[in-house]
Parts: sequence; C-alpha cells; structure tokens
Amino acid sequence: MATSRRFIQVDVFSPIPTQGNGLAVVIDAEGLDDRQLQGFAAWTNLAETTFLLPPEDPTADYRVRIFTPSQELPFAGHPTLGSCAAWLHVGGEPREPGTVRQECGIGIVDIDVADGGLAFVAPPTTIEPLEESQLRAITEALGIDPGVIVRSARLDNGPVFPAIHLTSADDVLALDSSRVRWPTFDAIGFIGPHPTGSECDYEVRLLSPSSGMSEDPITGSLNAALAFWLREAGLLEEPLTVSQGTAIGRHGRVYIRPWDDRILIGGDTNILIEGTLSF
Repeated sequence: MATSRRFIQVDVFSPIPTQGNGLAVVIDAEGLDDRQLQGFAAWTNLAETTFLLPPEDPTADYRVRIFTPSQELPFAGHPTLGSCAAWLHVGGEPREPGTVRQECGIGIVDIDVADGGLAFVAPPTTIEPLEESQLRAITEALGIDPGVIVRSARLDNGPVFPAIHLTSADDVLALDSSRVRWPTFDAIGFIGPHPTGSECDYEVRLLSPSSGMSEDPITGSLNAALAFWLREAGLLEEPLTVSQGTAIGRHGRVYIRPWDDRILIGGDTNILIEGTLSF
C-alpha cells in the first residue's frame, strides 16, 4: 500500500528562483528500500534527489541519502544545502544552535546556519596529479589550446573530478560540451578567473556526459574541491564568488569563504514546491 510522504522541491545556488540547480527532497523516507529510492530518483529525472532519515550517528540532526537518476552518491553539494533548507523548512531544529549536522555517505558534514544563510563545511579533498594521458584525451576532445592551461589535478572529496584551470573565464565558457560523450568521459571540471572588478571571481563548469546532461547547472561538491585546490595554490585568502551554469542559461552563484582552517561553501536556496506524494 502506498504511503503519503512530504515532498519539497528546492532550487539551490541561485538568488533567482528557477535559475539554480533543482533538488527533490523526500522528507519522510523511512520504510523505503533501495529499489524504491533509486526508482523515485529516476522518475524525478533531476540531477539529484534526496531522502531524509533519522540519523544513525547520535551527534547528527538527520541522515540523508543522495541519488542521481542512476546511482547513489556519498556526498554532493547542492543536495546538502537543499536538504538542509527543506529540513529547516518543515520545522527541523539543530541540536547545536547555528550548526546543522548532516550525516551522509562520507560521514558528518557541518552546515553553518547562524547568519540566516546556508553554507556547508567543505569535506577534505585529496589533490593528486591528473594522469597525462587523461589530460591529453580531454584537451584533444575539446580542442583546448595547451597554452591556456594553467594547471590540472585529480580532486577527490567523495566524488572524483578531473579538474583543469584555464587562463580566463572566457576560455571556460568557450568550451563545447557536446564534444565529450559518455562512456569515454565521465565528468570534467573547469575553472577560470573573471577580470578583476567583475561581479564574480571565477567561472566554473562541470561537463558531465555520464549524468545524461551536457553539464551540471551548479555543483557544490566540485566547487568545494576546487576551493581546496585554490587554497593550496595561495589563491583563497579572501572570500570568493563563483558563477556556474552561465553556458546553459542558469544564474548560479557559489560563495566560498575561508574560515580558520576550514572552507565554507554557501549559496541561496529557494523552496519552490511543497506537498505530499504517495509511493
């Protein structure tokens, strides 16, 4: 027998509703098995769908499981902020004022809610050299002039991203995402600086043919990994604003802020749909 469950759709990482990255959140996910979770995520056909559950860790406020239409993820950025926004919207109260503690596949992720906005503490990122053969395959497929490549790396914070830093935001925006296809390519992150004095400091894109989309609108996990990479290079001494989604008509804004030895990844959230569903 179908059970009625609370459902919220959130737009994440944009000050303009519907211009960010959409997320479906099922509030009462107890009793659903893995097949049902994956099946519902496939039905929504959004980049991610999340399911909120009671925590298993006694220090956490809630537990979240994150699904794409085809697989479960241990961590993702916009589902973290969107799930937190939905949990607070339905009356969730953190055990520790000002901080929501989310349990997910990589462990506990702290979310700062003290100033009225939402920002998660970026999980640790492993930074390794990108294999030369992989870099060459990417640059040849996309027709990237080696002269505009500043550096490259393999970034791992749960999801794994080949990442390439280009000389400018214009170089990032000029990439033709249709030239990389699954299964030859999975997901590729790019970052490039905007001119000094611009509204945003960097332009980011995640070409993601494995997801069924040409690219992800706005990607919190990638921006979190890139933030560690920027800090390693001495490029994260002050707060930064990143734009993403520009190439596909979105108005994504990600706010990166160094905080002691941690890094906060923030963005706007907008509740767009609220109701119940039965399955």
